[in-house]
Amino acid sequence: MKVLVPVKRVIDYNVRPRVKADGSGVDLANVKMSMNPFDEIAVEEAIRLKEKGHAEEIIAVSIGPAKAQETLRTALAMGADRAILVETDDAVEPLAVAKILKAIVDEEQPGLVVMGKQAIDDDSNQTGQMLAALTGRPQGTFASKVEIEGEKVTVVREVDGGLETVSLSLPAIVTTDLRLNEPRYASLPNIMKAKKKPLDVKPAADFGVDLTPRLKVLKVSEPPVRQAGVQVGSVDELVAKLKVLGFVA
Repeated sequence: MKVLVPVKRVIDYNVRPRVKADGSGVDLANVKMSMNPFDEIAVEEAIRLKEKGHAEEIIAVSIGPAKAQETLRTALAMGADRAILVETDDAVEPLAVAKILKAIVDEEQPGLVVMGKQAIDDDSNQTGQMLAALTGRPQGTFASKVEIEGEKVTVVREVDGGLETVSLSLPAIVTTDLRLNEPRYASLPNIMKAKKKPLDVKPAADFGVDLTPRLKVLKVSEPPVRQAGVQVGSVDELVAKLKVLGFVA
């Protein structure tokens, strides 16, 4: 079967984001960009499924500017077989992403879509669920373990109370959590091979999806500076301070 893996180009997780002077958003000028960490985990899981004989082809997909080709080449160097870039310079919200991915799913007919549970730039955690709803496929979100047996995929997912195991009929949608695996590093030979792997570029307009933003950013600001702690001399003084702060009645 085919495995489709959507990946997103985001600010590298080691970089501290800077807010624009006018507060309109995050400054991306001269900032190191890389693949969303949750998407790296998704690519790794797809590769492992292929190594186990459950998948024949891995297709990486990204929706974004031309520079997102670098992110797709990283996925190809890790082990994906081919890539598709849906090119647009506009900011694309989760619903529009899900609609574009649905069109690609309809065309490619993958048996499994494996994607990061969220992107670290907007933390929306919506696209996987929206894609499942649009395609009518079962979903296993926040996966910490994925196993395929026949026409079923078993997903151990992380929930507030611990772990939950769900069994899904293929084709299905799975979103990955941090503890699913540890992504491999792309070797130099594989990086060179990735340059020759097919990467199709398609304009977003071809998919007929309205990319008009439904959300408006009013203001982006730095978090408040953390205040210094205060030492107290006794339990009574601690309780008195907690009462002032409203933590104790």
